[in-house]
Amino acid sequence: MDRERMLALADKFLGAWNSQDAERVVSCYTADLEYRDPNTRGPVRGTDAMRRYLSKLFGRWQMHWSLREAYLFDDGRGCAVLWRATFRHPQGGTPVAIDGMDFVEVRDDRIARNEVCFDRAQLAPLLAAA
Repeated sequence: MDRERMLALADKFLGAWNSQDAERVVSCYTADLEYRDPNTRGPVRGTDAMRRYLSKLFGRWQMHWSLREAYLFDDGRGCAVLWRATFRHPQGGTPVAIDGMDFVEVRDDRIARNEVCFDRAQLAPLLAAA
């Protein structure tokens, strides 16, 4: 994968996440995907598990993701992505902005592995308001 294809994939991927449509997001991943973030308590493996995770996640938060920077791995099989996201409760309230990073491995123009890194403590104001 070259930088242009990586940026096109990142645009498609973030658009899917911003839609908060679980099927659209899952379509960006391989069937044998592995996904981790600070909220998963271990890996989410496969499309069925990812679909269940996303359904819960999207029911709990309104989120919007923006790409800040992206760095293609030397072997072209993935990238490191710096992002900014806003989170808010579906009922409204003040959003919280969080910066984070993803490590992404790509196979056949789909994401095979996605490790999300951010400080979960930044969500504390939203959790306290719930």
